[in-house]
Amino acid sequence: MLEGPLAMSILSYTIPIILTSYLQLLFNAADLVVVGRFCGSISVAAVGATGAITNLIVNLFIGLSVGAGVSVAHAIGSRADEIVHRTVHTALLTALVGGVVLTAVGVAYSPTFLRWMDTPENVLPLSSVYMRIYFGGITFTMVYNYCTSILRAAGDTQSPMIILMGAGVLNVILNVVFVSAFDMNVAGVAWATVISQALSAGAVTLVLMRRKDACRFYPAKMRIYGPQLKKIVRIGLPAGIQGATFSISNVIIQSSMNSFGETMVSGNAAVSNLEGFCYNTVNGFHQAAVNYIGQNVGAHQFERVKKVFSLCVLYATLAGLLTGGLLTIFRRPLLSIYITDSPEALAIGMKRVFFTAMPYFLFGLLDSAGGALRGMGASTLSMIISVVGICGSRLLWIFTVFQIPELHTPECLYSSYPISWVLTLIAEMIAFPIVHKKMVCSAGDTAAA
Repeated sequence: MLEGPLAMSILSYTIPIILTSYLQLLFNAADLVVVGRFCGSISVAAVGATGAITNLIVNLFIGLSVGAGVSVAHAIGSRADEIVHRTVHTALLTALVGGVVLTAVGVAYSPTFLRWMDTPENVLPLSSVYMRIYFGGITFTMVYNYCTSILRAAGDTQSPMIILMGAGVLNVILNVVFVSAFDMNVAGVAWATVISQALSAGAVTLVLMRRKDACRFYPAKMRIYGPQLKKIVRIGLPAGIQGATFSISNVIIQSSMNSFGETMVSGNAAVSNLEGFCYNTVNGFHQAAVNYIGQNVGAHQFERVKKVFSLCVLYATLAGLLTGGLLTIFRRPLLSIYITDSPEALAIGMKRVFFTAMPYFLFGLLDSAGGALRGMGASTLSMIISVVGICGSRLLWIFTVFQIPELHTPECLYSSYPISWVLTLIAEMIAFPIVHKKMVCSAGDTAAA
């Protein structure tokens, strides 16, 4: 990360991240496909209806894993092994505590959260079952994400990919067995996801325990180190708030969609899952920007920071054009994998693709730019830009334009996505050179002193 040509290095680093993300998506994809094939569109809607609210609750704590990764990257770049050690053990204890809190909240209040979103009554019981089981195993998800963030900060993107290959296969097998053989409906796919995540968390923890460098994890040495926790929170909390706020806008959009009935919910659940593949492709370059820039900031290699930014933005744009284009071209056969018993839901899904998949390169651009800001330590600024540009503009759109009777349509809701991406992108492109210049000046002042 700190030396050598960047173009191929970033690609070789990012491709395993993308593949890992695809495997992670297979957890959800397998859930929807299996229930769609064996249980029907109402079960698809039940699983899909939980996505927005689940992300809202989880993202705040998962955001702290970003802070852990950036903190580790900075310390590695500065060659501060003791700080790396303390950050790792602080981060993993934070993951465990956060997982316990999320389990308590999610299990207790799942039906309440779903009612707040106006989940259709015929969908609500199944959604509640799925959500409660999912949150029962959320600690595994927390541990996996924190461990993976640390490994990626250290340059290891292959171990998480290999681990998820095994977990993904297990998830698919358990889905089929639990749903078709034991007739467990959405409870079956929820338990399959939890068990698979438990395997992933255990395996990735073992990888950290076997490392030979400062990132090695010793369970008995877990404790909270004040300075490291402060830095994790300073960088990670804005990322978590950004993710949570982003999810709030999605919850409101989901609630608006729910008002159109179960067919709308089912169609959008299928498209959202497919869009996940677009998102995770471009987000791989976001993560590359965070960790490459993080290490180079720690090493004070500021010209290299600019090169990383340019390459990640370019790659993410191309990735967005490719994945969004493929989804648009093959929308019918892809959506038919999820939706087998509702031509109306299929038609709704195909309509949404034009508003969200075709311009997805815009999100690729803004996502990498946001990762660059976060890698430089400007996590709060990145949060503000995203919250105002994406969440604020979407909420404003919903509560103004969408309320006009003639525009109270699904198409109007979908339009809020590309509009918010453009606004956010403009702000981030203005912010990067300003933050970079300030960082260079600050480093120069420190050196002079």
